[in-house]
Amino acid sequence: MTASPSPLEKPTRLVPSADGTPIAVFTSGVGPGLVLVHGAAADHTTFRVLGPLLATRFTIHAIDRRGRGASGDTSPYAIDREFEDLAAVATVLAAEARGSVDVFGHSYGGRCALGAALLTQDIGRVISYEGAPTPPGERYGDAALSRELAALAAAGQDERLLETFMTRVVGMSADDLDRYRSDPIWPRRVAAAATIAREVAVESGDEAGLDRLGAVEQPVLQILGGDSRREFSVATAALDDRLADGTIIVIPGAKHAAHHTHPDAVVEAMTAFLASP
Repeated sequence: MTASPSPLEKPTRLVPSADGTPIAVFTSGVGPGLVLVHGAAADHTTFRVLGPLLATRFTIHAIDRRGRGASGDTSPYAIDREFEDLAAVATVLAAEARGSVDVFGHSYGGRCALGAALLTQDIGRVISYEGAPTPPGERYGDAALSRELAALAAAGQDERLLETFMTRVVGMSADDLDRYRSDPIWPRRVAAAATIAREVAVESGDEAGLDRLGAVEQPVLQILGGDSRREFSVATAALDDRLADGTIIVIPGAKHAAHHTHPDAVVEAMTAFLASP
């Protein structure tokens, strides 16, 4: 894989969120505006494979979510702040474009995209890759996971925390994890791993649950990996049942990291959806 960008890479702009927290935006490409929102432990560099493909058709605005990269942070953490962050970015971009912008979110980033769409009509359409909340009786990971991750974060065991999340939630095999450790991006992901614990702690709450996010009125495309863990499929279907205008596309053979392993298929699904009236 391509090596990660320098930690000194500067964002194109910093957009203040509702609480004043600066959110870093990295812009490239030509075409309609498309905001990219990364998932757990990542930053905008998670789109180092997908981004250049999309940038041939869209003006992409990849953000660093609060607490990573060039963005700021506040405490205590609340997912509503993440919704506000993305809504603030969309509002600035929509004003410049004189029209709404679309948003693609991977995993937890998909959750944030859906939440932001509840706050502003400056988001026109939402694409979420396996970002749906789980329904009652289902969960990402086991019942003890949240406590274990919090303890690892408190102890500063960031690498072990990242490994635990990737195996027990994402479903990485030992071989998958070995390949990930050898990627130049790994140290950057370890550095942000402590933020995983706070996300797992709130992701099953009402503020980011199915009832709230299912109220999104904008068109929503959910993309699902055909070989992803069962929980992702169950959650995707449960959210689609609640959405006013939902669509699901399954990418055969893909898992949770399809933006790396199946980028052409992800771009095809996104482009077809965004080309629809």
